Amino acid sequence: MHELLSAASADAYAEALRGTVDRVASRFRTTTQPFSGASRDELQALVDVVDLDGPGQGTNAALREIDELFARHAVYFHDPGYAAHLNCPVAVPAVAAEAVIAAVNASVDTYDQSTVGTLMERRLVAWTAGRLGFVDGGGVFTSGGTQSNLQALLVARERALAHAPGAHPDDLVVLATASGHFSVRNAVRLLGLPADGVRLVPVDEDGRMRPDALAIALRHVERDGRLPMAVVATAGTTDRGCVDPLAAIADVCDAADVWLHVDAAYGCGLLVSPTRRHLLDGVERARSVTVDFHKAFFQPVSSSALVVRHAADLRHVAHHADYLNPEDSDEPNQVDVSLQTTRRFDALKLWATLRALGPDRIGEMVDATIDLTAAVHDLVERDTELHLLARTDLSTVLFRYQPDGVDDEQADALVAGVRRRLFDAGRALVARTVLDGRPCLKLTLLNPETSVADVRHVLELVRAAGAALLAEQRLAEVAR
Repeated sequence: MHELLSAASADAYAEALRGTVDRVASRFRTTTQPFSGASRDELQALVDVVDLDGPGQGTNAALREIDELFARHAVYFHDPGYAAHLNCPVAVPAVAAEAVIAAVNASVDTYDQSTVGTLMERRLVAWTAGRLGFVDGGGVFTSGGTQSNLQALLVARERALAHAPGAHPDDLVVLATASGHFSVRNAVRLLGLPADGVRLVPVDEDGRMRPDALAIALRHVERDGRLPMAVVATAGTTDRGCVDPLAAIADVCDAADVWLHVDAAYGCGLLVSPTRRHLLDGVERARSVTVDFHKAFFQPVSSSALVVRHAADLRHVAHHADYLNPEDSDEPNQVDVSLQTTRRFDALKLWATLRALGPDRIGEMVDATIDLTAAVHDLVERDTELHLLARTDLSTVLFRYQPDGVDDEQADALVAGVRRRLFDAGRALVARTVLDGRPCLKLTLLNPETSVADVRHVLELVRAAGAALLAEQRLAEVAR
């Protein structure tokens, strides 16, 4: 009996993976909606009945159980009925690379644990830096945008303190917008800045940072005797999918000598877009950039990176341990530039995708999602029962179900119910958020194979759910 993957168990490994791949492929062939529609109570009962302390049942039985318990009830992002969050369908070569990553189990923290994997990751970082316009850039793959933003602000904090002898973290201020990702505020807390360590910069009517307001905010920071640590601009806000005016923001940051970080977790696909790369003009002047390949490059979770304009800036996070990466080592150890120690070789997925598809094809797929979104905006605007609330640079659709005769308060009350009714049925998944103080529904369209007809079907389900809820509301009013 050989439980561990080795030469002796290679045949059993191949058999287990063949069975698993066949079952997963069957799920993809036969899945007709993004979620099974099983209730939480039903799913909890399925989980609770499993005896995790019982004797082992063998690999094949365990994998069949996973198929029935997890794969059957998973949320499938590839289905055209999925239009909720920033989750994309994944490229086939990237999924195949996942099998290599898991089996070989390299840890790309030190060179002697990963060898060529370290060199491949560094090459991909350099490729991304080149796409950003960073001549001598550096960086590291991370678990996601939250970690990338945290590390960027850590580097910015250390740089700010180094350039202001006697300064204390309590003196530091990060400037961002309310449209930016919540991870920025969490990072400020984790870095030991005070409760008022984030100042929100006013935005325009589309939720983009106003450069003139940023300049005023920086003057106020100085007036208050505080030290601006960083400005965080966003290339692809989570709700509106808008890109801040990066070049104009960079002008303000350069004039004040303030670190500019661009959170491009959502908008990084524009780096390979054949028609919309100009939306990122000015990003080359940032000091650091977050990119999430698992949002815009069709990569399985997780695949993110922090990229800095000057590789030397990452020295601020370096720590050397004698047993791991001694300071006198001449090996290219990635732990020198990472917040993590043990780290998967997630870069291999992007490598496989770039080599299989090429960046131009990925860019065409990114453009297809944005073109689809523009068409859906027009569709919603023409609809007499749906109201489009904002347009986007990327692939979100913000709207409400509000037919004639339904006031704002009634429409507000329908939003959560519509989303819940669709989720419970499993036929379509949409998200909800708040825009200008009012709840609304949100589509996030990240599947280049989804058609306008597919989205029209989702909208029909929204209308049907909204109409049913509205009828129930009116019956309840009559009953009272």
